[in-house]
Amino acid sequence: MLLYFLPLMKVIAIIPAAGLGTRMAPPGKKGQPSKQFVEINGAPILIHTLRVFARNQQVSHIMVALRKNEIEHFREQLESEKLSSKVELVEGGEHRQESVANALEKLKAANNDIVLVHDAVRPFVDDDIIGNVIREVEKHGAAIAGLPAVDTIKQVERAAEGAIITATIPRERVVQAQTPQGFRYELIKRAFDSAKADGFTGTDEASLVERMGEDVWVVMGSARNIKITTPGDLELAEFLLAQSSRRGLAG
Repeated sequence: MLLYFLPLMKVIAIIPAAGLGTRMAPPGKKGQPSKQFVEINGAPILIHTLRVFARNQQVSHIMVALRKNEIEHFREQLESEKLSSKVELVEGGEHRQESVANALEKLKAANNDIVLVHDAVRPFVDDDIIGNVIREVEKHGAAIAGLPAVDTIKQVERAAEGAIITATIPRERVVQAQTPQGFRYELIKRAFDSAKADGFTGTDEASLVERMGEDVWVVMGSARNIKITTPGDLELAEFLLAQSSRRGLAG
């Protein structure tokens, strides 16, 4: 009897972390570290994020896109954290899309492998969210984590003195996009190549796939899966981390 074995599917996480994160610095204050390198509980936010993906059994490889002048120093941090065996550092670009594109160019993957793209400053993502995104990508080819909108959503037209409401959007038709955003390698590579050819810049990876007419599914995210972009977010992150530490769940 002949036995046939399907090739093992890989899951690769790309973490774009080359941004400057200017909203984290107080007004008028310069020289602050980029938001992904701001420390909470003695470690940069990016390290907390990487710990989650490094210990996830489904993720086989992690690519982090950094500014060129930050790569060597961060490599030393990875070695001290014992994360270097699973993490590869690549040079990022001026914008998120360019950073992810650079990582995709260096990635050796099969068409059916799964690529997850996750914000460097979302350190409270958990294995359930990651697993649910992976499972949905296996079924449909593309999926993101998202949260149903709680507040009433207004569409506006910008005016010189502010904004004017033009429509109220039904909440049941709106979700707040989170990460990870996951895709079959063939699909995300095709989406990035198409965007580059057309000079299109999207707000996230899903928008590049959407513009090709492909369906992107949504799985439930979490209110804890916050993106740390302002000093106020940092205070909440410190609270959440302290809460996790008390439960023995710290990253």
